[in-house]
Amino acid sequence: MKKIIAHCLALFISKMFVANTLMTKVLIMSTLITVSAQAGEFKRSIEIDTSSTTSHTTKIKGKKVSYSATTGTQPVWNSEGDPTATLFYTYYQRTDVKDKSSRPLLISFNGGPGSASVWMHVAYTGPRVLNVDDEGYPLQPYGVKTNPYSVLDVADIVFVNPVNTGYSRVLPNKDGKMPSKEQQKKMFFGVNADVKYLAEWITTFVSRNERWRSPKYLIGESYGTTRVSGLALELQNRQWMYLNGVVLVSPTDIGIERNGPVKAANRLPYFAAAAWYHNALDSDLQSRDLTEFLPEVEAFTINEYIPALAKGGFISSEEKQEIAEKVSRYSGLSIEDVLGSNLDIANSYFWKALLRDRKQTVGRLDSRYLGIDKKTVGARPDYNAELTSWLHSFTPAINHYLRNELEYKTDVKYNMFGPVRSWDRSNNKTGENLRQAMAQNPYLNVLIQAGYYDGATNYFDAKYTMWQLDPSGQMKDRLSFEGYRSGHMMYLRYEDLRDSNQHLREFILNSLPAKDEAAKY
Repeated sequence: MKKIIAHCLALFISKMFVANTLMTKVLIMSTLITVSAQAGEFKRSIEIDTSSTTSHTTKIKGKKVSYSATTGTQPVWNSEGDPTATLFYTYYQRTDVKDKSSRPLLISFNGGPGSASVWMHVAYTGPRVLNVDDEGYPLQPYGVKTNPYSVLDVADIVFVNPVNTGYSRVLPNKDGKMPSKEQQKKMFFGVNADVKYLAEWITTFVSRNERWRSPKYLIGESYGTTRVSGLALELQNRQWMYLNGVVLVSPTDIGIERNGPVKAANRLPYFAAAAWYHNALDSDLQSRDLTEFLPEVEAFTINEYIPALAKGGFISSEEKQEIAEKVSRYSGLSIEDVLGSNLDIANSYFWKALLRDRKQTVGRLDSRYLGIDKKTVGARPDYNAELTSWLHSFTPAINHYLRNELEYKTDVKYNMFGPVRSWDRSNNKTGENLRQAMAQNPYLNVLIQAGYYDGATNYFDAKYTMWQLDPSGQMKDRLSFEGYRSGHMMYLRYEDLRDSNQHLREFILNSLPAKDEAAKY
């Protein structure tokens, strides 16, 4: 009897244990599902298709201008109609203009690739600009102030952030999975993929905002010049959208080769400008104005320096010495430095060596900026003096401006520089594509803007690109160049903010055809 009771008791305890275990499992699963749901609910992500509009007034060139600012996201779709990414944009429209059909639209991109459209947005053409001093150096408190020279008086402007820059992001596929890095590269991260999806995005934006009849302009800075050069033909041939103008700010080579002796020699006019700025030249050169002095250096570069470099190791010792002395005189470097470099001076060495005797380095993107290194010896600076200055002022300014003035709020991080590596640079024919777009479209004009102190995309390379863009010379009356006494972002200097906006304003107005002026040769 005791054995039977013990057996029954054991059986009862066993069943109770199983029941409790099952109950525990159910409770655990329930908890996990709840936590998972809560995690999904609070997952940080950007809204795919949304917009918010605020109203503002400002003064441009002393006149009151009323405008709206629309911040939002708009999807990129694939050929099956599925959203693959969403792009963040800011769209400024003058609100006291009734007829949009004659109102120009300026579509703005920065470069990198991988850079947000922040630099020209809050430092160049937009209605608000960075709080900096008259030479472009940052001030605290960080923020923005009125831009009295914005081109918003003559054109509406949209600032577009390519994939993974600003708040723009790649989206999961229809199965909820993120595309692989290789898939993303094919979709977005290359010279031609970039142009293709952005052309589609622009077409949607133009349609949604009823701007098909408006004269349209593209403006790009740095790698953005590669982007807009390619877009000019892509929009015409694939989207049937024709432009009135393309603006190249601090342009890259846009696929136009300038290697070997040309690449080496073309640095010299920039070297001369930077050395002149830092009072590192002989007194007879320092006493001349920059724009009066530079043509002499440019002529030497074309007529003597390039031919000398083309001779390579077979140049005579006498000619090599003669060329070295002139390069030294124009660059501010020693003859020993020039000869030691075999007449081919690397940019990085120039930034390190120009002011070595002062224990200072000069900036890459803007050689007006000074840096200090751990050691004075070496072949390159420890850091880019100008970029560190810009980032610690631009980053708080754009985040504060978007959230507090334009009332766009999100927990997604604003990527000043986004993950877009490795970028596919193959088959870059964007310069030729721009030439072809100009040939097909008699309305299309091109303006190039560059700073004399830019060592990354130097101004003489920009001139060279302009000269080579159309070898026939038949379209040179539609190509123009403007230089400024600052660097890569020439507009940071107040005087150049005024002048560059005015040149852009004049370019837009002058490239609008007269009434009944047909597009024909």
